[in-house]
Amino acid sequence: MGNKLYVGNLPYSFRDEDLQQHFGAHGTVTSAKVMMDRDTGRSKGFGFVEMGDDAQAQTAINAMNGQQFDGRALTVNEAKPMEARPPRSGGGGYGGGGGGRSGGGGYGGGYGGGGGGGGYGGGRSSY
Repeated sequence: MGNKLYVGNLPYSFRDEDLQQHFGAHGTVTSAKVMMDRDTGRSKGFGFVEMGDDAQAQTAINAMNGQQFDGRALTVNEAKPMEARPPRSGGGGYGGGGGGRSGGGGYGGGYGGGGGGGGYGGGRSSY
C-alpha cells in the first residue's frame, strides 16, 4: 500500500485547501492537489492526497471513501501509477479513416465522418 491517494467525484467547488482540511483530520497531509482544467481553470472533479505514511493513508481511505460533499459521494482509493498511454492518432490525412457509411474512395475516403464521403475522391461515382 502506498501513501498517495486518488480522490474522485469531488464537488467542482473543492480546492487544494479543502482536501488538505478534510484529509488532515485523519493524519498528516504532505500534499493535496485538485486537478484543474488548464484551459478553463475549473476543477476536473478529482485530485490526489499524499498522507504521512501508509497507515494514515489507509485510515483516510476508510474514513473518507463514500463521504458525501455537496451531494457527491467521494471515491477514495490508493493512487495507481499512471500507465503509459499510446500516442494519440489523429486519423484523417492520406489513408486515414473515412466515415460511417460513406462511399469512400480516393485518398482515405475524404476528411471527416458522417455519410456521403467527401474530400478527395469521396462520394459515389456512377459509371
